[in-house]
Amino acid sequence: QVQLVESGGGSVQAGDSLRLSCAASGRSLTTYAMAWFRQVPGGEREWVSSISYNGERTYYTSSVRGRFTISKDDGKNSVYLQMNSLRPEDAAVYYCAADRLGWGASTSSSYEDWGQGTPVTVSS
Repeated sequence: QVQLVESGGGSVQAGDSLRLSCAASGRSLTTYAMAWFRQVPGGEREWVSSISYNGERTYYTSSVRGRFTISKDDGKNSVYLQMNSLRPEDAAVYYCAADRLGWGASTSSSYEDWGQGTPVTVSS
């Protein structure tokens, strides 16, 4: 099992940028695919982006492609989500998740370990 702690969320204005971080402990992320999901109050958890365990493949939901970038630093045992040109509809609690030996699935059921989330608020 890997423990995940997200950070970097906050309140920004539309057009601003944020960089979310997810620090892992307990296991090395070298064998884990990682993903970011988000959830608004009363809504379902939505897949945002994922990266394969070896970092060779990245995937994005269409609404964030070209604005968000996922990256993985195995040396720091962390994964990041750089979010640029933020929109009000990006506001949510963002969660990172880990899938051992995964290729970056977009379904939440593929991920075994989850962080507690970090909130992002975007005002217009």
